[in-house]
Amino acid sequence: MSDTWEQLFADADDAVCEPRRAFDVGAGLRRIARDTAHLPSPDPAPIGGHPSARRRLGVMARVVVTQAGAAAHMEELTALLGGDDTVAQFDGWTEGVDVEGIQVFACMLYLAHHPESARFWWRFAAGAGSSGAAYCLYLDHLALGDEREAGYWKRQVTALFCPDALREREVDPQAFLKALEHFTNDSARRDASRAVLTGGLEADVDQLADHHTADGLICRPDARLADRIHELAGRP
Repeated sequence: MSDTWEQLFADADDAVCEPRRAFDVGAGLRRIARDTAHLPSPDPAPIGGHPSARRRLGVMARVVVTQAGAAAHMEELTALLGGDDTVAQFDGWTEGVDVEGIQVFACMLYLAHHPESARFWWRFAAGAGSSGAAYCLYLDHLALGDEREAGYWKRQVTALFCPDALREREVDPQAFLKALEHFTNDSARRDASRAVLTGGLEADVDQLADHHTADGLICRPDARLADRIHELAGRP
């Protein structure tokens, strides 16, 4: 079984694969902000929630943040979005958005205990075609006990999945989702007692929250976050 899902991962381009199309960042931010502006903060996970889903989401977030190239994506996203406090400055940027960087940023926010901001950016990335972000949203809503919303995002994982067109073997989206489920379940069981040292990351993200937001959402990364990625991954 292990060989099967490992081969599926190898045959896929990445857990996240988005179409390279023109993408209006300003419109995307405004659309998400409009959708979430009047929503209350989510309640704690109800009794009907799935505690294992929260652990699996932690596994997924760690994988995304510590994968090779994550720091480079974070640096690219910071260069694209950093340096200004007004969302209006995003208007007119129709290409060049680093969706992988957005997924890394969202997972960092989640690990730093800012789930609302992580959810904001996961939705942004999923809207740009990221199946990995859709999977994170599926686990997030499953942990909250929101079965209907979780089901929607689970379907989006396969709808958005894009295997590497250069490989000869085609990967079935449902088989890939099954392999991803096996991986996160198995890893969550094995790493149930594993501590993730995020103190430095949490401090940096808290500073971002204090500096860049008045509504609870963290909408800009910081150059220091790339250094935190190296620390979390155990690389110099």
